Amino acid sequence: MSARALHILGGGAIGTAFAAAFAAAGRTVTLSDPDRDARDAVPGRVAAHLAALRRAGHAAVAAPPDVAVVAAPGDLSGAALVLECGPERVAVKSEVFADLLARTGPDTLLATASSAIGISDIVPVPADQARCLVAHPVNPPSLLRVIELVPAPGTSAETLDRAAGLLAELGFDPVRLAAEVPAFVLNRLQSALLREAYRLVDEGVVDVDGVDRLVRDGLGPRWALSGPFETADLNTAGGIAAHAARMGPAYAAIGRARGETAPDWSPELVARVAAARRALLPEADLTARRTWRAEALADLLAARRPLLPDDGPER
Repeated sequence: MSARALHILGGGAIGTAFAAAFAAAGRTVTLSDPDRDARDAVPGRVAAHLAALRRAGHAAVAAPPDVAVVAAPGDLSGAALVLECGPERVAVKSEVFADLLARTGPDTLLATASSAIGISDIVPVPADQARCLVAHPVNPPSLLRVIELVPAPGTSAETLDRAAGLLAELGFDPVRLAAEVPAFVLNRLQSALLREAYRLVDEGVVDVDGVDRLVRDGLGPRWALSGPFETADLNTAGGIAAHAARMGPAYAAIGRARGETAPDWSPELVARVAAARRALLPEADLTARRTWRAEALADLLAARRPLLPDDGPER
């Protein structure tokens, strides 16, 4: 097997989305699945993902995608990456990784696309974790290319470096986590919003549609252009440090009312976040960035208007 070859285990929605993205980047991809019906569905699923990624403006090779579909993995000794996209069950993933560790060489990266299971649960022996990691995508990874790289305690720094470099070559935007935490970062952020949404509905403060509209038409368009730290930075004169001074006490009060054990942002933490923001965007550039966001937001709203359902806003 070529050292540039990539192997995907699992022909479901995530596996075929990765196959399309990898093939669109010009790489040779083999996808294996023991289920015949799943294998038969792979070409159609990959074609649909390729059509979507082309529509989204992702680079795609002009030649037909090079995706081979097989029932079981063959020789994996020279693969650059084996990506497991199977059932979200520890026992299944543990069995798969034990087999992969025995069948692949030291230069093959072994990753799982698990949504919440840490690699240390799948490969519990630290000595076996060196070339193993979680590569948690946003669904569908054919379109949404940011991806979390989550190490186990025994995952080597070289493995993270190589995985980040390879995925960047394949058109992804890797975010490296410094440590393994339950549910990783993406789901923890998502869960914080969803937990509060459920509470507010349960308390009768707002209905389900109201929550969806506030996020879809308020937070959503801004977050499509900037993350929570940059949004706070741009929303307040004086930047994120001023935002923390103005809104931090109110946010902490909300957290205490919800039973959070550490809702306050310490001055040291605020200073660290503010310093990181200023390293990314100097204070002298804040005004220009705010102007960019206002113009980009207008363009985004105009572009999304015809995409909204008939019951959406401004229809």
